Amino acid sequence: MLGMACVLGGCANPKPPGNYLPPPTRVVAPKPYITPDKRIVGRVELVNSGGRFVVLSFPAGRVPPAGQHWRITHLGLKVGSVTISGPQREVDTVADIMDGTANVGDEATAE
Repeated sequence: MLGMACVLGGCANPKPPGNYLPPPTRVVAPKPYITPDKRIVGRVELVNSGGRFVVLSFPAGRVPPAGQHWRITHLGLKVGSVTISGPQREVDTVADIMDGTANVGDEATAE
């Protein structure tokens, strides 16, 4: 009887084998968050190659002041740079071409 009690007592509380690994812990990745892009992006509306200036259009209320330097990009590649000179009319402003080129539809972003 004593032997049977020892055998049954050992089965009641089984021990893990020597190569026992604990269950994997679940790793929870942090939740991604999106921040809004607050850059101002203008669009070249008119190019005057002879006068070396462009007319840039910006979102309402976001027209930059005179004196700022902007890069002109075409399909993400820098093709020129301009300096805002004015005058400004509603959402449009004039900028002098400093170097490179500009074409209608190109984007203007702050340097």
